Amino acid sequence: MADQDGSSLFGRCNFAFVTSKDLSETLIGELSQSIVKFGGEVSPPKRDGSLPLADITHLVSNTIEFPQYDKAATMMIPVVKSKWISASLAKGKLAQIRPYTPDPRMIFSDVMLACADIPGTDKDTIIGATMAMGGMYSDQVTKLTTHVCALSMDHPKVKMAKDRKHPCKIVLPHWFDDCFKLGKRIDEGPYTLPNPEILRVSSDESVDAKESPYLNGAVTTKPEYLPPPDSSRERSLHLTVFEEKKLMLSKDTDMNERFKSIIVDLITKAGGQITESPDDCDWLICRYRDTEEYIRASQLGKTVGNMAWLFYVIQTNTWSNPLHRLLHYPEPRNGIPGFEELTISVSNYGGEARIYLENLVKSAGGTFTKNLKAENTHLITARDNSEKCEAAREWNVHMVNHLWIEESYAKCQMQSLTVSKYTHFPPRTNLGEIIGQTFFDERMLQDLYFPSNAETTAVVPVRKRKALDITGENPAVESSDPSPAAGRPRKQFDIKRDANTDNAEMVALPPPTKRRSTEFATPARGRHVRSGKENETPSSVTSSSRSAKDKALGRLSTLAPDIALYEKEKKRGLKDGQPWGGKRAADYIEREHLNRRQASSPSPGEDKEPPKAEKRPTKKARLPEVEVRVILTGFKRWVNDPQKEDTDRKKLRDMGIAVVQDGQPCDYLIAPQLVRTVKFLRNLSKGAIILSSTWIEECLDTKQVPDPEKYVLRDKENEKRFGLKLETSIQRAQENNGQLLAGIPIYCTAGIKNGTESYQAIAEANGAIFMVYGPRSGSTIKPTNPEDDEGGPDPVYLLSTSTPEEKKLWKRFEDMARRGNMEPRVVASDWLLDVVMKQEIGFDKKYLVSNFFI
Repeated sequence: MADQDGSSLFGRCNFAFVTSKDLSETLIGELSQSIVKFGGEVSPPKRDGSLPLADITHLVSNTIEFPQYDKAATMMIPVVKSKWISASLAKGKLAQIRPYTPDPRMIFSDVMLACADIPGTDKDTIIGATMAMGGMYSDQVTKLTTHVCALSMDHPKVKMAKDRKHPCKIVLPHWFDDCFKLGKRIDEGPYTLPNPEILRVSSDESVDAKESPYLNGAVTTKPEYLPPPDSSRERSLHLTVFEEKKLMLSKDTDMNERFKSIIVDLITKAGGQITESPDDCDWLICRYRDTEEYIRASQLGKTVGNMAWLFYVIQTNTWSNPLHRLLHYPEPRNGIPGFEELTISVSNYGGEARIYLENLVKSAGGTFTKNLKAENTHLITARDNSEKCEAAREWNVHMVNHLWIEESYAKCQMQSLTVSKYTHFPPRTNLGEIIGQTFFDERMLQDLYFPSNAETTAVVPVRKRKALDITGENPAVESSDPSPAAGRPRKQFDIKRDANTDNAEMVALPPPTKRRSTEFATPARGRHVRSGKENETPSSVTSSSRSAKDKALGRLSTLAPDIALYEKEKKRGLKDGQPWGGKRAADYIEREHLNRRQASSPSPGEDKEPPKAEKRPTKKARLPEVEVRVILTGFKRWVNDPQKEDTDRKKLRDMGIAVVQDGQPCDYLIAPQLVRTVKFLRNLSKGAIILSSTWIEECLDTKQVPDPEKYVLRDKENEKRFGLKLETSIQRAQENNGQLLAGIPIYCTAGIKNGTESYQAIAEANGAIFMVYGPRSGSTIKPTNPEDDEGGPDPVYLLSTSTPEEKKLWKRFEDMARRGNMEPRVVASDWLLDVVMKQEIGFDKKYLVSNFFI
């Protein structure tokens, strides 16, 4: 562990977090404290919820399902799992980035490999491929080792792992081999020593199919009903995913007016808007890829999904990329070329996987049959052992796994059956466990369905365009190489740059090359027989080769200054101890591009002079150390003006004042008056000193930091209104140390106004036991012995309103409390807010819902 006193482990790092199911606000708060403790900074999201990518060096997320992932990748900002922070703290230095990527295509990203008795060549192959797919290798077995590749249990490394009880898996090299062949990570169970299933059980015996998590809400392109929310969202039924989003519902969704009105009402109540223009929308919902709105929205870089995707977003209350699930994206109206002639059946897949494959075959344009017949052309199977498989062999029916149909659909063209991974079946694995993991090939989608042309050109904002121009690639376009380790293809753009503006102007991209329909079929190639010398090269090939070589040399000569600049700057960065890459590298190379173009392009009528040597830009001064960390609530200066907010935050940071996110350590809480916001009450519970927002105003207006003690918040009017004295509340909070409500159970109805999250945050900040109570909630109060209750039964609270739905819950809650020998109190939420504001437990019958809502 790095030293505790003034460690600068994260001294050059500025982090931002992406909240998800696996990365809660509580965990983010804990990690933020560690980052700040070891010299780093944490930047909160902007007011519109977007991430401040221009200011950060690292993005912490346990998923790639957030809107700015592609932009972060374009800006070369590393996206890492939360485990990376823990690993860096444990090592006392910044850990490697690659093994902690959240990209699911890096299938070995959490594997730390050690090899035992593996032959040299095989060992090198396994190590190289594992590291290429996100894993790490260690020659020794340590506590961090997750997998030991061995042929037996007799090797000293294996014995040491067992003796020291390391929680690692001892697997045969066959597991790595099968994973490499499929390009997917399968379960290690059948390959685990000392008694591996693949060596003791016949491959003919049945294998239980496992459900794939990637099919949740993605088994059809046109769902017939809206599924209920996830169980993980039972505590929060308030939709937030549509806030400040504009949606367009295309006419080809074929919704009836009643159902459409329900969807529209749901979106608008959740803070979204409905628009009729693809230019104005943020998200387009449509069914097919040939409509004008689809083409326009895709060219503008909007999020485009179908009804299944919209329902999934509503169900999970989180944004996801529709390109990452095949049936969440609009389907081709006429299918994939060549599939109209295919008749396909399925074997060894069950449940949702079978339904998913049936719908995928139909969307691709093929004919699906439940039973296998001699007329069938293909059998998609999860294993190569079943009655259908035997029949397919007899009738010469092509037998493939689901990767063939998935990648054909994802790449918009039928894939060749000669690719080995499509016909690979591990002996004791049902491939249904890895179904649904294939992403769309975005480059093929663009080339085929929304290419640029004179009438409708793709447009890209200047900020994004600059990054594309420097890196020479499109972040929205992936390589067609199915390997997770494959890079993105380089693509050249002819872009006119404005040196004096940073506004989001739009620039046209060149149209892609047209593709003939015959290019998408798998051709039957004849054997080429040539007479004469074996090494003779046809003249046409020679000419083409020379032409390509000349072009490459010409292109290389234009890139030579950039290459030299990169190498020079990289060495300088290493010498100064500065990291190279990301926004810093992109901005510097961008300025050098601009200087050369200005020097080489004189104004009209001006004589062209030799370019003068540009003076090297001075190194940007480092920001001052953070002296004060503040949390703002109710601050009105930046309302509806995010640009002013960004400018003011930078001014404050230049003065040593950092505006941090709620949940992080802070020196002061800033508020215009006594308010009952979540931020105010949570930080009051920690005993934070509260300053008037006038202090921030003075800092920004005078560019000086006045004495904070002169700006301690005083609000006599609201103190009288709430019946408290703020100074006394802060003193009590410091004494309570966040344990005012420790051990007190507080329930909250699921449909309470403003959602349950805010009340949960306030209650848990004071040590309460918080639970959501709904129509299907069971008895969760453990009965106590009445004889132990010397001063009477302890109270248990239910926060509720007086709606008819919530009234139905009162009696059942009261019965549950009395069965547990506790006193039920159904109260308005104001009871919790007033108790926390005063930092003193009290109760008055006026808070009972029967009295409060009269």
